[in-house]
Amino acid sequence: MSTVDLPHLYSGKVRDIYDAGDDRLLLVTSDRISAFDVVMAEPIPDKGRVLTAMSAFWFEHLADVVGSHLLSTSLDDLPEGARSPDLAGRSMLCRRAEMLPIECIVRGYITGSAWKEYRTAGTMHGAVLPEGLLESSQLPEPVFTPSTKAAEGHDVNISFAQAADLIGEDHAERARDVSLELYRRGAAWAAERGIIIADTKFELGLVDGELVVADEVLTPDSSRFWPADAWTPGSTPPSFDKQPVRDYLDGLDWDKQPPPPPLPAEVVTTTSARYVEAYERITGRAFAEWPGAGT
Repeated sequence: MSTVDLPHLYSGKVRDIYDAGDDRLLLVTSDRISAFDVVMAEPIPDKGRVLTAMSAFWFEHLADVVGSHLLSTSLDDLPEGARSPDLAGRSMLCRRAEMLPIECIVRGYITGSAWKEYRTAGTMHGAVLPEGLLESSQLPEPVFTPSTKAAEGHDVNISFAQAADLIGEDHAERARDVSLELYRRGAAWAAERGIIIADTKFELGLVDGELVVADEVLTPDSSRFWPADAWTPGSTPPSFDKQPVRDYLDGLDWDKQPPPPPLPAEVVTTTSARYVEAYERITGRAFAEWPGAGT
């Protein structure tokens, strides 16, 4: 990927963030992929553009629920130091937001860490759930289950009361209500297209005192996407994301510590296709029409 001639602020597992001036940020979404908290050596072609395209779709589609930090995804609107063709389709010019120090997680189905807690204690984030739920069961209604943002290591699940202690009662209630409505609307849209959104994570922040949704929205990286026709309570459905990578790594004698083993070309290709299919099914748009697709 081309060098961005802007002040570099931060690099995560997937995104690189730059200062775009005038209280704006440039978010560049790479093709890096992580599994078991380890970044693989091989990029997944078009993954960054899929995540950018899908987030842009949801920011627009759900704008009546809450505003976003997104200003533009057009290369022409970026600062001069970021107009390389390599960055087309994977860059978002955004308003700088004061991010809330919690992860706004919504669960519509019980899976992952929530299933492990329920199986052990009959609870989810400490709240008692009905008896008899199976793995991947749909919950009676979507539930807001916040967590901390860990600087290192894993995030820690917290109660709503603890979230309110961190960010204040008013912000916590607004974050909960917005997150639940974003999930309900997004999940209903996806369900009509044969995809279950089992759970998701939103990043919320404040711009000029107004709550906005930021980073990415309802993508295969921030959510569990299941094909509806493969969902059966009592089992873990396949997912539209990095499942081929996870499945391959699970079959190896690898201790889940860096350095990661190399990924075969077939796993890379299959994973890329999963991301593209998720975008096209969700949006009804051809990914080939998105700027930079396939380059």
